[in-house]
Amino acid sequence: MEKSWYVVHTYSGYENKVKTNLEKRVESMDMLDKIFRVMIPTEEEEEIKDGKRKVVTKKVFPGYVLVEMVMTDDSWYVVRNTPGVTGFVGSAGSGSKPTPLKPSEVETILKQMGVEEVKPKIDFTIKETVKVKEGPFAEFVGTIEEIQADRQKVKVHVNMFGRETPVELDFDQVEKL
Repeated sequence: MEKSWYVVHTYSGYENKVKTNLEKRVESMDMLDKIFRVMIPTEEEEEIKDGKRKVVTKKVFPGYVLVEMVMTDDSWYVVRNTPGVTGFVGSAGSGSKPTPLKPSEVETILKQMGVEEVKPKIDFTIKETVKVKEGPFAEFVGTIEEIQADRQKVKVHVNMFGRETPVELDFDQVEKL
């Protein structure tokens, strides 16, 4: 079974209580192998009150909590019957299983929260020959001289007019040959 993220609806203002209750229930009901993370999507916002700048944490989706879990009858029951939970978002009827969030939706939410910068998978190696897909150097072939994972950039030496010229490109601008 695969774990996915689900959206749980709570009574407004009960998000923190639901998170705490659910985490306790997961432990006491031995569901640590089925229910993994419980998160309240938040973001930091700057507020100016009485002429003072203050950073406050705001709930992005008031009344909702995200739960990363493997959906089984047991795990569904544990979450569904946690005090403060009114149900899962995306379930067609009382007996049907809810629809998980798409990975891209989860990625967007986590990024917005600054929780997880989703690291791109680096599929390149130094001295590897690649072809430039787009930009002013499209169709040029070159050799990777440097990989800057944090910036998602590669430095590629392309042969222009008989000379090696270093060009900095984004990961998605080059492809393996």
